[in-house]
Amino acid sequence: MSLKSAAIPSSVAFDAISASLSSSDADRKDAIKKGGAIFAFTIKNGDKTESWYIDLKETGTVGKGAAPEGKKANVTLVMSDKDFQALIDGKANAQKLFMSGKLKVKGDVMKAQKCEPILKKARAQSKL
Repeated sequence: MSLKSAAIPSSVAFDAISASLSSSDADRKDAIKKGGAIFAFTIKNGDKTESWYIDLKETGTVGKGAAPEGKKANVTLVMSDKDFQALIDGKANAQKLFMSGKLKVKGDVMKAQKCEPILKKARAQSKL
C-alpha cells in the first residue's frame, strides 16, 4: 500500500521510511529503541494539507492520516512540502528550519530530534 499523495510530492519519502522499517526486524527494533515516540507530520503544499505518522514507540510502522485511535503523537512536525523534501534530501537542516520558522514543532521538542535518523534512512532507501 502506497503512502504517497499526488498533492504532496515529497510524500514518497513516507514509502521509503516504511520500506526501511520493514526491511529487517533488527532495523525496525533499532529504530523503535532510538525513536521511542510517535511522530506526526503535517505537510502543506499550497492550499493542500495532509498528515502522516511514524510509530517508533511500539510497532515501527508508518501510516497516512492521524495516529491510530488510542495512540497520541508525542510530537508533530509541520512544514511545507518543499522544506520536507529538502530535509529528506539532506539539503536542509531541521534545526535551521525550526529557527527560521519554516518548521513548527508541537509537543515534545526534544523527541523531534530523535526523528533525524529515520529521515536519513529514508534518504538512503530512496537512493537505492
